[in-house]
Amino acid sequence: MDKDLLQALFHSAVERAQPALAIAQFLPERPRGRTIVIGAGKASAQMARAFEQAWHGPLSGLVVTRYGYAEPCQHIEIVEAAHPVPDAAGFAAAQRLMAMVSGLSEDDLVVALISGGGSSLLPAPAPGMSLEDEQAVNRALLASGAPIGVMNLIRNQFSLIKGGRLAALAAPARVATLVVSDVPGDDPAVVASGPTLPLPGDRAQARKLAALYQLSLPETAQQVLDGEENLSPRPDDPGFARNTVATIASASLSLAAAAAAGREKGLETAVLSDSIEGEARDVAQVHAAIVKEISLRNQPFKKPALVLSGGETTVTLRGKGRGGRNGEFALALAIALDGLDGVSALAADTDGIDGSEENAGAFVDGSSARRMREAGIDPQASLAQNDSYGAFEAIGDLFVTGPTGTNVNDFRAIIVR
Repeated sequence: MDKDLLQALFHSAVERAQPALAIAQFLPERPRGRTIVIGAGKASAQMARAFEQAWHGPLSGLVVTRYGYAEPCQHIEIVEAAHPVPDAAGFAAAQRLMAMVSGLSEDDLVVALISGGGSSLLPAPAPGMSLEDEQAVNRALLASGAPIGVMNLIRNQFSLIKGGRLAALAAPARVATLVVSDVPGDDPAVVASGPTLPLPGDRAQARKLAALYQLSLPETAQQVLDGEENLSPRPDDPGFARNTVATIASASLSLAAAAAAGREKGLETAVLSDSIEGEARDVAQVHAAIVKEISLRNQPFKKPALVLSGGETTVTLRGKGRGGRNGEFALALAIALDGLDGVSALAADTDGIDGSEENAGAFVDGSSARRMREAGIDPQASLAQNDSYGAFEAIGDLFVTGPTGTNVNDFRAIIVR
């Protein structure tokens, strides 16, 4: 298995997405008044540290990141909270952020450092709802298999902070949003449910989608969803006229870096897409079909080949196993490629944590499924139980990196010799 090369490709992608490399190119114009830095997401602490180092002038602020992801900063307070299900620490931080941006003047500047994961790190339940209600909504969405755009539209209905509401609180201050994108298509308004950017969609659409995905919502949340429209700011709101947004890192840029590294190793390299969505196990089947075509017929790419892709797949929970969407993809790929020689792959989350376990993802080759069976693991049964972690742990092919300091979502690399 090409483990060393696959790891090198992953690290090339992650290195390209580090905030310190890009943030200095996107600094907003200094204000006459105060500079307040806010933010949320898995990369927000690293973004805050990079911003402090690049900014020339006084500043203060607060950003929220996932437990274990903090970085030391001098002027910006770093708070840790829970992901993917919000907790009391995130709730308290959201209240502080809303108070921090209220009462500002048009001479002040708010810099919003936003990255993936920020949605659950900033719980601010709508009137009539509790933190426990918002937690229940998040659990229902995570188990539904809904794509990230659907999740964000629905979550927006239950929040006092998402969908541009935080920027509306900051008016008339200017808001400059810097984004590390983890969403397919890199729409900055979708990252972290857009606390400083208006989200498309209304409550009627959210009701239809909640019904389509058969969400079991707490009674208070259902009452909110069935109630009158909770108007969020519109993109043409005059209060946003001076605001700016820039995407400083994304999956497309990271995949390009990995592709360049692959070409240097003599591999014919193809990026299928940086915005693939869908059930992780179904996406694995499509990738497996392409790989078999390369392996058996030397088309559509000639061997030795490197196939790359990114985006954000989903997992509909069917069992009680452990693992995340990248592990699920890897397990389905292992089953589909069972017995195929000369193929090795890595599927991993660029933030270093796949789901709720400590691994970023897993390695796969044509012998993975056989080795699982020899270890007493039925790959098909593990997939049925969403237990990719246990399957790959049994054969020593979990990929563990720890937090990487950034987050541009799924990274998939398949080498065909």
